[in-house]
Amino acid sequence: MNVSYFPGCTLKNKARDLDRYARQCAQVLGITLEEVENWQCCGGVFTTAKDEVATKLSSVRLLQAAKAKEQPLVTVCSACHNVVKQTNHAMQIDGEFAAKVNRYMADDGEYDGSTQVYHYLELLRDVVGYDTLKDKVTNPLKGKKIAAYYGCLLLRPSSVMSMDDPENPTIMEDMIRALGATPVVYANRNECCGGYVSVESPALAKKNSLAVVEDAKAAGADMIITACPLCRYNLVKNGADIPVVYFTELLAEALGLKEDANE
Repeated sequence: MNVSYFPGCTLKNKARDLDRYARQCAQVLGITLEEVENWQCCGGVFTTAKDEVATKLSSVRLLQAAKAKEQPLVTVCSACHNVVKQTNHAMQIDGEFAAKVNRYMADDGEYDGSTQVYHYLELLRDVVGYDTLKDKVTNPLKGKKIAAYYGCLLLRPSSVMSMDDPENPTIMEDMIRALGATPVVYANRNECCGGYVSVESPALAKKNSLAVVEDAKAAGADMIITACPLCRYNLVKNGADIPVVYFTELLAEALGLKEDANE
């Protein structure tokens, strides 16, 4: 299966492992990630101002590029996924917004919000299937107790993201089980790490981040996985004393793609 793929800016520098392992694992699972040509930054955040159009045009171009190839669009970064998914939703339901966007993009043709947007986790669950994923595992992660950290952007707003139950998600826990490890469920797994206030209020960001880590540890976790580069940065920067890795790295380990499982 071929899909259009948007890595986003951070996956080209600070979060290279999130991208690298996503690509390697996709090949093993029969998915070809075709990186969208000449992509631009998604904008980093979905602005709710009704008259704000310019910051969303790069996301619309991504969606339009995938539509032209008759492919779904796949993202990996939580923030990128949130922006792209919300932009696509706005194109579907807000005629005034869609008209403004299409006037800006007159030379590129109109876009109607019809592209299917998947987060990589949804691709694993809904396209590959966890049973198939389990069959592909060559290095079962038995004995590992892993806490999934969703953060706030992957699941919310739930009416738009439609990935999982925002209060009691299971998509990452089910993946962890398919890889042979034991998922650890804890209260703060879908709370904010404080990423967006880390410059304005480092103390608050540290408080939020440590609350996540300490809660995961108290529940018995020996590792935390996430899909968000900002979340990982914040947890590690603010003193996480257990490993915090991208979910694609864990996936690669279970599929036998990491030369050194302890790297």
